[in-house]
Amino acid sequence: METEALTYGHGAEDDDSARTTGLLITPGIPICQTDLPLDWYQAEFKPYAEEYLALPNRLPETVLPWMDAYMQPALRHFGKDLMLLAHFYMGGEIVKLVERYGGRIADSYQLALETRKNPGTRYFVESAVHFMAESIAILKHPHQEVFITNPRSGCTMEMMAKDYLLEPVFSELQARYGDDLVVIAYMNTSGRIKALAGRTGGSVCTSSNAKDVLLWARRQGKRVFFVPDRHLGENSAAAVGIPPEKQFVWPGPKERPGLRWADLTSAEKAACDGAELLLWGGYCGVHTVYTPDQVRYWQAAGYRVLVHPECPKTVVDVADGAGSTNYLWSAVQRAERGAKIAIATEGHFVRNAATLGNTRGVTVVNLADIPSSSTVGCGCATMSRNDPPHLVALLDLLRQGKAPSANRVEPGDAVNERTGHRQRLAPGEQERLVGEARRALEAMIAVVESTQAASS
Repeated sequence: METEALTYGHGAEDDDSARTTGLLITPGIPICQTDLPLDWYQAEFKPYAEEYLALPNRLPETVLPWMDAYMQPALRHFGKDLMLLAHFYMGGEIVKLVERYGGRIADSYQLALETRKNPGTRYFVESAVHFMAESIAILKHPHQEVFITNPRSGCTMEMMAKDYLLEPVFSELQARYGDDLVVIAYMNTSGRIKALAGRTGGSVCTSSNAKDVLLWARRQGKRVFFVPDRHLGENSAAAVGIPPEKQFVWPGPKERPGLRWADLTSAEKAACDGAELLLWGGYCGVHTVYTPDQVRYWQAAGYRVLVHPECPKTVVDVADGAGSTNYLWSAVQRAERGAKIAIATEGHFVRNAATLGNTRGVTVVNLADIPSSSTVGCGCATMSRNDPPHLVALLDLLRQGKAPSANRVEPGDAVNERTGHRQRLAPGEQERLVGEARRALEAMIAVVESTQAASS
């Protein structure tokens, strides 16, 4: 059975910065993601889902021929006009399948650059989450189109910072601090929030460059409003020397829904006025399950502990290293045989890393998976809404010229992750958002390129 990447479309050989994950589809081992209920698929995708669910098993020997019957004609039809994309956090079978069909796996920073780096490619199909696809769309050229295999695939952290939740607070803070306030928007935000960053002369950031972006903003002498992840903000602040007493966490919607300036206590108002860094009180539920005791347990067992900076600062402080998904994946790829690594991040990623480690003689465990403990590492449920039928259906319908409008991603789209309802901006509003959000993304790119040049 063929398990190599097919040669249609783009491959890692087209881009020196692209690396294969090292994951392989193994004959005889089931494609393991749990089947989604049929009513979770949009109407146009249900015929494909019904075929998939009717397959006798989930072995590659069964699934791949079914997929090939749709995927190969689509890939031949589009050639280099099509690029498949996925994030490291997707379930193992999606990472392996996207790579098998010539696609690219990357972190959110590299994904955002794909339209910019590939102006000759017309169609980009992403198997990840909506904010990532929207970032790609913000930076796209006019002739390019971006599609997502499941528009209801979202991020719980981004859901804590929807524009209707955050903009009223931003307006009050801007009225109070004026041009002194600059917004840094984590990539895990909608285009509408990224536009706030651009409007204030701020920037987008990712976990791989948050420290550098925060340092860039600090050099401007501005008061920074960092949204939406308080933990990434606190960890980045420590890295650039902003002390805790110069930070203020604005309680998020999970803690104090609808909070406004008038609702703050006198002490909270004074702390906010005296802060250099204002942090929106959002977080990732996957990363907040980790504790310092878990770090110490695995260190005592001889493991090197590496964590994502969305983890609480107390965890990052005692870990052996912290960094983005690309940092964590590279650590496994480069580890010497016999190495033992405990990783604190999204569960699908850690399982993928453990699979990679097994091929290299490296032991990888999830930091939370301590024997005789009630805690376990968990995957992101909303990110897991991409599966083989979603990928097959979109590619086949796109080949036929029948790709559903719901799967085409435009800047400013607001999608309800529960219902799939989409609100799309009017052309004038969309143009204004693109200008502001692109300015923030390009500020991030400039910071990264400047930092790389300085270190080379």
